[in-house]
Amino acid sequence: RTTHYLFIVVVAVNSTLLTINAGDYIFYTDWAWTSFVVFLISQSTMLVVGAIYYMLFTGVPGTATYYATIMTIYTWVAKGAWFALGYPYDFVVVPVWIPSAMLLDLSYWATRRNKHAAILIGGTLVGMSLPVFNMINLLLVKDPLEMAFKYPRPTLPPYTTPIEPQVGKFYNSPVALGAGAGAVLSVPIAALGAKLNTW
Repeated sequence: RTTHYLFIVVVAVNSTLLTINAGDYIFYTDWAWTSFVVFLISQSTMLVVGAIYYMLFTGVPGTATYYATIMTIYTWVAKGAWFALGYPYDFVVVPVWIPSAMLLDLSYWATRRNKHAAILIGGTLVGMSLPVFNMINLLLVKDPLEMAFKYPRPTLPPYTTPIEPQVGKFYNSPVALGAGAGAVLSVPIAALGAKLNTW
């Protein structure tokens, strides 16, 4: 039994290393929305692949949640390190892995540990829930663009460092909001118009 639990700990550590090396594993406010898509693709893939791979070895449905918890703790440590360097508290946003991992574990348990069902159902749930949870998470951050211009990371390459603070003002303007809303609404309105023309 001790060997069994030790193996799960090793699994979580190895999975954490895999996830970190898969791409952006953390949301830095100065580049959060730019890395959002890359983060979701790499992190949802590695969460599902890593967790299911090791769940099949251990047979423990809670492996994915444990794995996500280790990642969350790791990111909080990184957040604390940046905060200690003088960066604001919100400069690092800790991603939300645990609810998606719980859905993966739940699907594995509910399908009586069927690996194919876990991959299809659990993978779909992770792929759909991770973007939603993390989008809400990032929307709660106050003034990410202002923080980006005030606190650029010294590790950023020159082409990713913000250099024109006035550009950020556009994102808070009614013109930008109206343009974005118009672009989003134009598709269903055009589809409705095409539908009416066929009647």
